[in-house]
Amino acid sequence: MIEFLESIEELLFLIASIGAVIMGIVVIFVRKHASKTPLTLKKIIIPPVMMSTGALMYIFPYFRLSWIHIAETIVIGAIFSVVLIITTKYEVKNSELYVRQTKAFPVILMGLLLARIALKYIFSLNTTPGEIGGMFFLLAFVMIGIWRLSMFIKHNDFKKQQAVA
Repeated sequence: MIEFLESIEELLFLIASIGAVIMGIVVIFVRKHASKTPLTLKKIIIPPVMMSTGALMYIFPYFRLSWIHIAETIVIGAIFSVVLIITTKYEVKNSELYVRQTKAFPVILMGLLLARIALKYIFSLNTTPGEIGGMFFLLAFVMIGIWRLSMFIKHNDFKKQQAVA
């Protein structure tokens, strides 16, 4: 089975890259819709919790990572999350906190996506497809986890201000 996957590795990379672009476009539309409703604790926590089920892939040795791959992936995910944190803007409407729509978000999201595709290609030169899958799941989880943690902190600070006022 692994030999078959190795023979069609380039095709799988292309399909995965196209899928990532489509998912990025979907995220842009979802984010646009989400900016019309107030930020809630549920909206902050559900994405990383649901995404965490993907960690079950590490049960299979094919997806397991070395400590070096884990460290590299966490650092890159943290760097990507900083971009998301810096570009996420908030606004208050009717005593509720909203994530403000920015024109830069689609550009930044596609930029991060293209960077991920480039990194995936570079890493694929000396890493197995299973390890790459494990690395990029961890990268996305770290990126989204840190970003959502910053949203949680912002949400809590806002709620504390509301309680004082």
